[in-house]
Amino acid sequence: MSSHSDDSGDDDDETASPADKSELHRTVKSLSLKLDDLSTCNDLIAKHGAALQRSLSELDGLKIPCESSEKLKVVNERATLFRITSNAMINACRDFLELAETHSRKWQRALQYEQDQRVHLEETIEQLARQHNSLERAFRSAPGRAAHPTKSFSEGDLLTPKGEDSEEDEDTEYFDAMEDSPSFITVITEAKEDRKAEGGTTGSVDWTSSDNVLDGASLVPKGPPKVKRRVRIPDKPNYSLNLWSIMKNCIGRELSKIPMPVNFNEPLSMLQRLTEDLEYHHLLDKAAHCTSSVEQMCLVAAFSVSSYSTTVHRIAKPFNPMLGETFELDRLDDMGLRSLCEQVSHHPPSAAHYVFSKHGWSLWQEITISSKFRGKYLSIMPLGAIHLEFQASGNHYVWRKSTSTVHNIIVGKLWIDQTGDIEIVNHKTQDRCQLKFLPYSYFSKDVARKVTGVVSDSQGKAHYVLSGSWDEQMECAKIVQSSPSSPSSDGKQKTVYQTLPAKLLWKKYPLPENAENMYYFSELALTLNEHEEGVAPTDSRLRPDQLLMEKGHWDEANTEKQRLEEKQRLSRRRRLEACSRGCGTEEEKEADVYMPLWFEKRLDPLTGETACMYKGGYWEAKERQDWHMCPNIF
Repeated sequence: MSSHSDDSGDDDDETASPADKSELHRTVKSLSLKLDDLSTCNDLIAKHGAALQRSLSELDGLKIPCESSEKLKVVNERATLFRITSNAMINACRDFLELAETHSRKWQRALQYEQDQRVHLEETIEQLARQHNSLERAFRSAPGRAAHPTKSFSEGDLLTPKGEDSEEDEDTEYFDAMEDSPSFITVITEAKEDRKAEGGTTGSVDWTSSDNVLDGASLVPKGPPKVKRRVRIPDKPNYSLNLWSIMKNCIGRELSKIPMPVNFNEPLSMLQRLTEDLEYHHLLDKAAHCTSSVEQMCLVAAFSVSSYSTTVHRIAKPFNPMLGETFELDRLDDMGLRSLCEQVSHHPPSAAHYVFSKHGWSLWQEITISSKFRGKYLSIMPLGAIHLEFQASGNHYVWRKSTSTVHNIIVGKLWIDQTGDIEIVNHKTQDRCQLKFLPYSYFSKDVARKVTGVVSDSQGKAHYVLSGSWDEQMECAKIVQSSPSSPSSDGKQKTVYQTLPAKLLWKKYPLPENAENMYYFSELALTLNEHEEGVAPTDSRLRPDQLLMEKGHWDEANTEKQRLEEKQRLSRRRRLEACSRGCGTEEEKEADVYMPLWFEKRLDPLTGETACMYKGGYWEAKERQDWHMCPNIF
C-alpha cells in the first residue's frame, strides 16, 4: 500500500509506506525481545520457587517451638499456592505463545496468498491491455472498415462480452444502449397542413413567423468586446506519464483521495469549469423575452445541454480548489452578467455558484463532485440542484446534472460520455422537460452523443420534441398531434408525435485555432485564467501551481502544489485543535465545519435540501478593494 493524500491536500489519512514497514519490523523485534524477557522471568520464578520450597522443607525438619511450627505451616501452604498459581500462569503463557505462533504462520500464508493474487491480477490486466491495444491496431488497419470518426474502435471496449462486468450497473447500461431507445417516434409534417390541426392551442404562436423568439436562438452575433481578451495560452508540453502506474492502486476509491500530479490536470480549477457553463448565456438572455413558458423551457433545456459541449475533448482533470478559494467573472459589459464561485467544502469537494444577469435572470447552484475509479472507466457524478429564475415572469427552473464517464483509462484513447436522464421542472407553471442522454454504443445506428427530450405542460400534454447531440447542437420541433403506436414485437408501445419542421436552438461555437495544443479550451476558457486586477486574493487566477502549470513549468507546479496541500493540512489541524478545546465531545465530530465567506447554508424550499446560497457582499468589497476578511490560502 502506498501513502495517499487529497488532491488539494486536506487529508490526514495515511496507509503503510516503506517507512511504516520499517516501523513494523522494529515493533516485531521489540515484541520478540519482550518475549525473551518473559521467558527469563519464567525461568527465574521456577528456580526461586524451587529454592523456596527446599528452604521451607529444611525449616520443617528443625526442632522449633509449637507456635513457630504453626506459622511455618501457614507459610508453607502459601508457598505451595504460589507455586501452583505460578505454574498455571506459566502454562497459560506457553499455550498463548504456541497459539500465537500457529496463527502467525496462518496469517503469513494468507498474506502471501493475497500478495500473489494481486501480482497475478496486475499481470493479467496488463496482458489484457496489450491484447486490447493490438486488437485495436488490427481493426484500424483492417480493409473496408467504416470510416466514421465518431465510431472508431478506440472509443471503448466494445467487443467485451456483456456479462463480463454484470455486477456494474453502468457497464450493463452501456452495452444495452440499443435497447434503451427513446419512447417516442417523430414524424415531420408540412407546416401549412397542420396549422389548422393546432388551432386553438393555448399559448401557441405562429411557428412560421420570422420573428419567432426561438428562430435563430443560437445565431446571436458575438460583438467585439470592449476589453481585449487573450486568444491563446502556452502550448501544452509533451510530458509522457503512465496513468496506469498511478491508477492501478486506486480502484474503487474516491478520485479526490488519489494523489494526482498536475500532469493529469488542465490549468483551470473546478470553479472555473463551473463558470464555463455560462458560455451560451445568450440562450437564457433570449429565454427572458419568451411569453410562452413552454418555449422558454426549450431554451432552458438547450442551455442545460450546452454546458456539456466543452467536455467532449476535455479529458484532463481540473484542479480541485483549495478550501475558501473563489473565482469571479465580472463581464457585465460584454456578457451582461456577474458570476461568483466559492469552494465551500473540502470533504466532500463542494462549490457554490451564483450568477446575476442584467438581462433579467439569475442562476445559483451548489455542486458536490463524487467520483469513483472502476478500473477501465471513471464515473463522475455531480450532486446538487441547479436553480434558474427569470425575474419578469417569476418562472423558476430546477434541474440536476448527468453522470460523466471517462473510458479507456487503462489503454487506448481516452474519451468521455454523458449518460442518464435530466428532468427540468418549472416550479411556477409545473411545465416539465424530460431529457435523455443516450449512452454511446458502437453497434447503434444513432448519431453519437445523442440527446432527446419532450417538453410538456402541467397537464402532461407534450408541446415540443427536442433532439440533437450534447457536443454539437440542439433542435426543437413543435408537436401538432400525438398518438400511440401499435405495440412492437417485445410489447413496448411508443408515442408517435407529428411535428412541424425542427428549428435550431443552439449550435456549438467552433474551437479556436491550435486548440488541440491548448487543452482543447474554448474562447471563453482561454480567458478564465487571464490576469485581472482587483480580484479577491483567494481568486483561482492567483493560484501559483495553476499559473506555473499554464506556463509549462510542470515540475515547479508539482512542488508548489505539495506546498499548498501541506499548508491546507496545517490549517485544518489548527481548526480541529481550536474546536476540540472549545467543543464538547459530542461536537467533535463536527469539528471540521468550515464557514464560507460569501455563501451561507440555507434550506431550499423547492428541493428540501440544505445548500449554500449567496449572502452578498463580494461585489461591494471589490468596489472598496477591502479584502481583509479573506483567508490566506495561497
